[in-house]
Amino acid sequence: MTQVDIIGVPLDLGASRRGVDMGPYAVRAAGLRSALVALGHDVLDHGNLTVPDRGTFPPDARGGDFLPTIAGVCIELAARTEESVRARRFPVVLGGDHSLAAGSVAGAARALHARGEQLGLVWVDAHGDINTPETSPSGNVHGMPVAHLLGYGDPRLRFTDRAAVRAEHTVLVGLRDLDPGERAHLRAYGVHAFTMHDVDRRGLSDVMEEALVFASVGTAGVWVSYDVDVQDPVHAPGVGTPVAGGFSWREGHLVMEMVADSGRLVGLDLVEVNPILDVSNRTAELAIGLVASALGKRIL
Repeated sequence: MTQVDIIGVPLDLGASRRGVDMGPYAVRAAGLRSALVALGHDVLDHGNLTVPDRGTFPPDARGGDFLPTIAGVCIELAARTEESVRARRFPVVLGGDHSLAAGSVAGAARALHARGEQLGLVWVDAHGDINTPETSPSGNVHGMPVAHLLGYGDPRLRFTDRAAVRAEHTVLVGLRDLDPGERAHLRAYGVHAFTMHDVDRRGLSDVMEEALVFASVGTAGVWVSYDVDVQDPVHAPGVGTPVAGGFSWREGHLVMEMVADSGRLVGLDLVEVNPILDVSNRTAELAIGLVASALGKRIL
């Protein structure tokens, strides 16, 4: 039995399209807690962090205009995930847009740094999210958290004394839509990156085995940050930035099942569910299945 802390972050300030702030509500409504309790876990839902409504900002606010507010949300979220990991509980962070991971991952990393240990990161996403404010074409903060976790970018989005995660322990899986600056950063920063080309050529099982080695060797545990837009839009229509050619339904579950089998998982994000764009809540239901697979659900 695992003690699971559910933390909702109804944040849409890092993205352009509205609606992703309702993601935590949709995933809960589809039955996340009952699915995890059925697996034998002790589940405590801490509700949602308070996030200012986008409608309270000036109509012309864009991109970096929201960065200070996002940073404030991430500071609180980092404190929550740090507390959970320090107590040997398991945080499940429901987004909201992916900018929240600058806080969630940093908090988990701080908990391990206090023990003299390192955190591994597996970032599962169609996008690199490794822009800085200087390289981002849109200025949207949800495209920046990986760079900030590695110690680059705007100091207001860095929540550890040193880089939250080391490049050699950071793995991106499922990439298929990258900005020019992200391509440059992936080469310069030294992180491990597996695109859909790698998945197609080598198979997802082989890719994930290697990814988990990179994230595990020299670390005390692994955080998985899972953006549902890594799935093909056929299986996850409710996302703000869909990209064709993604994971099948089973491939998404295989990722999480292999993470669970590794025995290294210390917490996870499940982000970018947008109920406004969803069809019959299919994406939220997929999200629940993915979290359940990460926490031990099996076919047999």
